[in-house]
Amino acid sequence: MSKTKQKVLLVEDAFSLAVVYKDWLEKSGFECQHVDTGKAALTALGEGKFQVMVLDLNLPDANGIDILNHVAEQKIPITVVVVTGSGSIKTAVDAMRAGAYDFIVKPVAEERIVTTVRNACEREQLHEAIAEIRNDFADGSFHGFIGKSPVMLGVFRMIENVARSKATAFITGESGTGKEVCAEAIHKSGPRAGKPFVPLNCAAIPRDLIESEIFGHVKGAFTGATGDREGAAFAANGGTLFLDEICEMDIDLQTKLLRFLQTGTVQRVGSDALKPVDVRVICATNKDPHQEVEQGRFREDLYYRLHVLPIHLPPLRERDADVLEIAQVFLETFSQEEGKQFKEFSVEAEDKLLAHDWPGNVRELQNVIRNAVVLSDGQVLDRDMIRLGGPVRSSQPPKAGTEAQPPDPAAGAASQASEASAADSPERNKMVRVMLGRPFAELERDVVMATFDYCGGSVPKASKVLKMSPSTLYRKREEWTRDDA
Repeated sequence: MSKTKQKVLLVEDAFSLAVVYKDWLEKSGFECQHVDTGKAALTALGEGKFQVMVLDLNLPDANGIDILNHVAEQKIPITVVVVTGSGSIKTAVDAMRAGAYDFIVKPVAEERIVTTVRNACEREQLHEAIAEIRNDFADGSFHGFIGKSPVMLGVFRMIENVARSKATAFITGESGTGKEVCAEAIHKSGPRAGKPFVPLNCAAIPRDLIESEIFGHVKGAFTGATGDREGAAFAANGGTLFLDEICEMDIDLQTKLLRFLQTGTVQRVGSDALKPVDVRVICATNKDPHQEVEQGRFREDLYYRLHVLPIHLPPLRERDADVLEIAQVFLETFSQEEGKQFKEFSVEAEDKLLAHDWPGNVRELQNVIRNAVVLSDGQVLDRDMIRLGGPVRSSQPPKAGTEAQPPDPAAGAASQASEASAADSPERNKMVRVMLGRPFAELERDVVMATFDYCGGSVPKASKVLKMSPSTLYRKREEWTRDDA
């Protein structure tokens, strides 16, 4: 069975270069169509489906930036690689702002262009998969979850797939990431939606009572058992039993749980009778289950019986701009509950929320926003109203006794900001002028840092210019700053 070739649109007015580029790409397995004008490029984009466009910026009838803008305005699903003889910082920033994926300066080596186009094709395939998922979850909400980040869209799709199965699901993730919300979403998305969903936290119940809580007991089974008790497994009959913090379960009780999973029957404490139940079991833990098995705290056979359909919930710090979407929902909800007038966050407040690592995840964010709403007044929740604990990502530490404030990006015209950038970072701009033969990782760093300067240090504004998620920009800036230290 032959694999479908990836289609590349080559826009290059120099015929000799176009012949060489086309030959390189076709030898590497791509289907390449060449045009030599901006008008022909727009026509080809309207008529064909291409994964990647290799675009020369200096065309006889058009500026390549205008074509990039057209792609963005028309929302054409294509990844653009710019190839040009102009290597100035302004050209690089303009191309990135217009949506270019990569920026290559002529003359171009065969390996460089082929590798870049191959990476661009993989990126476009990923975007197509994400776009398909986004269409299914267009409103950014899913059974209690809020967010549109690629990692969460993947979780939503996984939940839908897992929900159709009868097999045991095993949810992992840090505390506060929404494991019970995930378990209930699985229940609501599957054929058991109309049946009971019974959650049980294994860490919150005393060891001597948890067996009775799960399997029930008969009258007189132990001191205090004044009557028969059904137990969570019976209560969930026909539906779903969710065992949270499963790794906290006593090792002796794990044996009985394993027998229950294997036989589908329940034996109440103090009874010899076995009763069949129809229950789907979902488990969760904030620990590393492999480590618990290795250290002898969790039965290996039980682990493999439970770990059939694993789902990992990402921490909030890895969910990019979902932080702001969730925070906005909390802001509106708590403002209504508390009789306040808050409607939105200031740019500086958003910057502060995105910079925080959120060790307590969504639960911590919820508490922070509620605290700010209760203790403050106004329509716009500002940076100073947000009280955070724990680590905050920052490229430069604040001065003693003060909190770092981002500079005002509105101070001065764009030309003045560009001049200030050159004055503040002469070495960086000097390097950017000599781009020939340099790895894209270095070029990316220079363009991103120059854009930070251009936007006055505001990550939210830089993210809009570069079309990159704020969280990704924070992590890159932190990594680069650490490397320079």
